[in-house]
Amino acid sequence: MRFRHADGTVVHLGYCANVHPVEDIEGVLAQLAVYAEPVRRLLAADRLGLGLWLARDVAAGLAADPAAVARLRAELDARGLEVVTLNGFPYSGFGDAAVKYRVYSPDWSDRRRAEYTADLATVLAGILPSDAVRGSISTLPLGWREPWPAVAQYAARSHIDAVAAHLAELTARTGTVIRVGFEPEPGCVIERTDQAIELLTGLDPSHFGVCVDTAHLAVAHEEPANALKALRDAGLPIVKVQASAALEAPQPDDPATRAALARFAEPRYLHQTREVGAGGLHGTDDLDEALSGDTLPADAPWRVHFHIPLHAEIEAPLTGTHDVLTRTLTEGFSGTPFTDHIEVETYTWQVLPEEERPRDARELARGIAAEMAWARRELIAAGLSEVSS
Repeated sequence: MRFRHADGTVVHLGYCANVHPVEDIEGVLAQLAVYAEPVRRLLAADRLGLGLWLARDVAAGLAADPAAVARLRAELDARGLEVVTLNGFPYSGFGDAAVKYRVYSPDWSDRRRAEYTADLATVLAGILPSDAVRGSISTLPLGWREPWPAVAQYAARSHIDAVAAHLAELTARTGTVIRVGFEPEPGCVIERTDQAIELLTGLDPSHFGVCVDTAHLAVAHEEPANALKALRDAGLPIVKVQASAALEAPQPDDPATRAALARFAEPRYLHQTREVGAGGLHGTDDLDEALSGDTLPADAPWRVHFHIPLHAEIEAPLTGTHDVLTRTLTEGFSGTPFTDHIEVETYTWQVLPEEERPRDARELARGIAAEMAWARRELIAAGLSEVSS
């Protein structure tokens, strides 16, 4: 789906396919038919954006096989789909029974992360629509916060420089511009906007910038207007925005609230939890820890890194951080567009409380379509107009 800003900028909207964590090329092709094309039809859209997640082995195989890339592009075209962005955060195993901290490995201090990102760029250059201005890849914010010694930061910079050289060569050879966006996330080396500015300023903005995930922004209790202004003032481009909403508990000391939160504690993904109190931001690495210990005072609202469906009605006593998302879009499109790539990223459908999970592929496709319809309405409310591809 494409939209146009008043200044003429084309803004691409898609959904992130890490909700379908397949790890072979046949699985990637199958998801186009089983999920993505039905979502497009439900939306009555002539073209649907898809943010593919390609696991490490899939990316390497495609990067080494131009014929396979051409096959993937042909399948996308035949089904009315387009890819301008890839999710390069998870490396592999994103559908495993327990992902947790493993999603941050390998980090940017490991050359495998650079090799993976370079392969993703090669593939994206081969499937990017011919009329797209550029492509984008989101990646982890360097790594998990500990351990992260100075030697890790040094190695990470070396690997980032290697990717920069690859991106420059790719542009020279194909004319395609691909940018990589580091995605601040709770618990990581880069969790907040100020950390992104400190550690990423100085990278070539034609190749690198930030991926703003609005659920992560909310969990860090950041005000969208302040965060966007700080990035703009620092000259860090917003390569991509992941439109997402986090879970919020306005009264975490309430027994009914804690019981409701417990339904979202699950074994696959980390659900970092944050509270602003005396002394600033307090947090735990997972929701279980927040509920079972005294780490968080529970004197102020908790925000939980659990991506909830954008269109869903959250039952009291819980709520969601949709207002952070809508304020980000309103602020970001009020003047010069802050990004041209927006990706709905709700990867948590299969770990929602059991009664709220989709029962089959058809229900999941309907849920994704409902999220995309919600995002469409919000972009129009922010002043954009939908256009045909």
